[in-house]
Amino acid sequence: MTPQQIHLVQAIRDVVRREERAERTAELVAEALRPFLAVPDLLREDQRTGDPGSYTQHVLHVEPDGSFSVVALVWLPGQRTPVHDHVAWCVTGVYEGVEHEQRFTVHDGSSLVPTQQVTNPAGDVCGFAPPGDIHLVRNACTTKAISLHVYGADIGTLGTSVRRTYDLPVRAAV
Repeated sequence: MTPQQIHLVQAIRDVVRREERAERTAELVAEALRPFLAVPDLLREDQRTGDPGSYTQHVLHVEPDGSFSVVALVWLPGQRTPVHDHVAWCVTGVYEGVEHEQRFTVHDGSSLVPTQQVTNPAGDVCGFAPPGDIHLVRNACTTKAISLHVYGADIGTLGTSVRRTYDLPVRAAV
């Protein structure tokens, strides 16, 4: 880890150890993450590399007790996630580029309804906790985008923060 990553992990650790409810933890972690998004040497060069086939996940830290993980996601132009939700609270901060998020709800168990679109430029943070965390994220710029994700889960063991993906038709908002 870089020295700045060590400071970031400590700031997150201090918040998580407060043992607040999930929504509050996400809010506090978002505030702890925000100043690190402007640190130019936060990521090593190998942690800034993408893959033309899919967005790339670089695990930066998994807390030994499994209470949180820090991941850098690198998105090349046009890359996106499937529509998904998460196993735990999540905080995202855009480090470089612009990300677009489309949030959804499930209608009658048979379709997705768009609820909100959010465009996040570098420096923006957002946090959420299940339920109500169904979304799709994509690179919204013509250059590489990098975001830092903090999950309230052990990504080292799970391999992902995704609880499930949704392959339902998208209908107009009601």
